[in-house]
Amino acid sequence: MHDHPQQSSGRAPEPGQGRRRSRRATWTGVGVVGALLLGAAGFAAHEKGWTSGDGRAADFAGPARAPSAAAPDGPGAKPAEPSAAPTPSGDPDVRLPAGPRSDFRQTARLDDGTVIARTRVAGAKSGFEGDVWVWTPKEYEDPKYAKSAFPVLIALPGGNGFPDNYWADRSLGLQKAVSEGVRAGTSLPFVLVMPVLNPDNKYYYDGADIPGRPRMGTWIAEDVPDFARANFRTYASRDGWAFMGSSSGAFVGMKTLLQHPDKFKAVIASGGEITPDSPLWKGHQAEMDANNPEKLAEKLIAGGGPDVYINFQVGTKESGRDRMAQFVQQYGKGPVKTTIRDIQNGEHNGWHYVRGMKEGSLEWISKVLKGPRPEAG
Repeated sequence: MHDHPQQSSGRAPEPGQGRRRSRRATWTGVGVVGALLLGAAGFAAHEKGWTSGDGRAADFAGPARAPSAAAPDGPGAKPAEPSAAPTPSGDPDVRLPAGPRSDFRQTARLDDGTVIARTRVAGAKSGFEGDVWVWTPKEYEDPKYAKSAFPVLIALPGGNGFPDNYWADRSLGLQKAVSEGVRAGTSLPFVLVMPVLNPDNKYYYDGADIPGRPRMGTWIAEDVPDFARANFRTYASRDGWAFMGSSSGAFVGMKTLLQHPDKFKAVIASGGEITPDSPLWKGHQAEMDANNPEKLAEKLIAGGGPDVYINFQVGTKESGRDRMAQFVQQYGKGPVKTTIRDIQNGEHNGWHYVRGMKEGSLEWISKVLKGPRPEAG
């Protein structure tokens, strides 16, 4: 039995969550922080008015759109298609948006004018339909990058991860951390894609295709990247794809990376778990083993790669570091490249994990992935 991370809120586990609920520690703080608890049903910011978003259409077409293709307002309005797409740069790895374009609705506006927006995605491969939030940095709109792809960072929440993704709440500062890192030269200008993690509030699905259940593994590994490719300038190779996540989202990100090293290259796993433990695995041991990072790492090591990069983050005031250290000792070899970042005085919450990213993890993952190149380059 694993240690329980520190819980300062005193919230009891909710029915149906089992030991995963007790292991996924709730966050510290009061007021609006309660809406961001890892054990809560989700912040539902768009419904409660906690963000500055007003629901207007959001346009992520980038500098390729025609002047007349500004995002229209009004119920049911959809962003206009750009009149012409730029010719890709000489890099064969660049992929322009494949379409069809999604209908994005603004949920938050940041101080630099960038926006977080939500859309509904019907997963063609998983059969699951859920909400996805996105954010693009200012560089995505810069004409000098019109022919370049951008790296995609898929951000996964802990807790229920349904019906919302708390990384889409501007108060956590993830988007600001990326923007500040770009200006400081310590971060790539990532496109952030923030999907729901689970199909309901009752169980954890371990980001997996548990037999007889919604295929959340396919949703995360296939449908969410397909959605990003449909709407954004991305890289065809895995060099432009990575995860970041906290708690159960860290587990899913690491597990998916190890399952699909041909599609993804790195993960920042904060306060995460190491092994699957959804109660829904009962009677499906073989399938559970196929979603176990330890066994997946063994397989990758035995096969000789490709190289994957795992950066654990853990606060010095939370438990779980021993599990990370054990994983690093046993599996951090060969193609499995691992490191642990200790966040001083850090607890099991998103604010502290973002601080760890600003203190070094964003720079770490930016050195692993491929960044955009200006047209002149």
